[in-house]
Amino acid sequence: MAGALEGTRVVDLSRVLGGPYCTQLLADHGAEVIKVEPPQGDETRGWGPPFMDGLSAYFSGANRNKRSIAIDLGKAAGRDIVFRLLEGADVLVHNFKSGTLEKWGLGYEAVLRERFPRLIFCHVTGFGADGPLGGFPGYDAVIQAMTGLMSINGDPQHGPLRMGTPIVDIGTGLIASNAILAALVERGRSGRGQAIEVPLYDSALSILHPQAANALMSGKVPTATGNGHPNISPYDMFPTRTKPLYLAVGNNGQFAKLCEILGLPEIPHDPRFHDNAARLTHRQEITAILAACLLEHTAEELEPMLLGAGVPAGMVRNVSEALEHPHTLHRGMVVSEGSYRGTGIPAKLSRTPGSVKRAPPRFAEHGHDILLEAGYSDEDIDGFAAGGLLTLPAYET
Repeated sequence: MAGALEGTRVVDLSRVLGGPYCTQLLADHGAEVIKVEPPQGDETRGWGPPFMDGLSAYFSGANRNKRSIAIDLGKAAGRDIVFRLLEGADVLVHNFKSGTLEKWGLGYEAVLRERFPRLIFCHVTGFGADGPLGGFPGYDAVIQAMTGLMSINGDPQHGPLRMGTPIVDIGTGLIASNAILAALVERGRSGRGQAIEVPLYDSALSILHPQAANALMSGKVPTATGNGHPNISPYDMFPTRTKPLYLAVGNNGQFAKLCEILGLPEIPHDPRFHDNAARLTHRQEITAILAACLLEHTAEELEPMLLGAGVPAGMVRNVSEALEHPHTLHRGMVVSEGSYRGTGIPAKLSRTPGSVKRAPPRFAEHGHDILLEAGYSDEDIDGFAAGGLLTLPAYET
């Protein structure tokens, strides 16, 4: 079945992660995404090992369902090719530094808005185009540091810690894809495109929850709480006889069920623990009581027992264990296409489900076909390649 975005065409000038993750989300749901790479390729193609079939795992994780063409945008003729590709496009995504496309004559306000009035133009930036930090480049870890994300992560005794996944890049990609879809819906009413700016910095601040909300309301500086939650207790990782178990007890009913299963029926009636505010005040006491009890059990027995009783609890697994879990496989959250293996599509649409139809592209793999479809002749394409304007891979030349 066709995906929900079938018929939507995206020209993707972005590299690394925030932009490519955004366009992969669109591609998973049926959009045709043309990935326009510089002559040296997206730098994440070299971010490995691991590699397979010439592709890095890092690149593969954000570029499936796309076609690749390599064009030198530093040359006017290369930019003319982009104009040709935009003639049939709905969306342009890029993450060049502010002012770069303007310098090349591809700026939205000066050129693209009038020439392509229905185009959705999405710019993923580091800090935005204006403000005290406007125009500076941004990388995930740097933004984590600057926005306070590192300060609330990890063990409080060991200082700020980078989050293990590039949460800012991924969050920005999600926000950008959401904004593009909103703009496409609005275009259906107005018939007009518009420009979108999605800075890493702004995105990082927006996902800083609940710490930002806590700070704005209380005036207190949030600190790292390790595995614990700043607003809820018990909401923490506990050792068992085997593996660690994480408890996420969000209300009094769940707390009562937890205590009943653990043979502690009197605990919910203790004034120190009768509601979440009390349990937060006496966090150390309730943590110690539960920790001692949980050491008498195994995580393997407790996880299904607690989940079955409606108590959110999960055994702490490593990444490989999670990817191999029967529920992961049942949900289709590991997919394959040829030698490619990746995580599945989390949003399940009933009539127009997304799908993985293409493995991540080899560098410039589809350049010849893309240009033929755009109306260029074989002679034109050969001339582009001979002049260094277009890169064709060795297996096509």
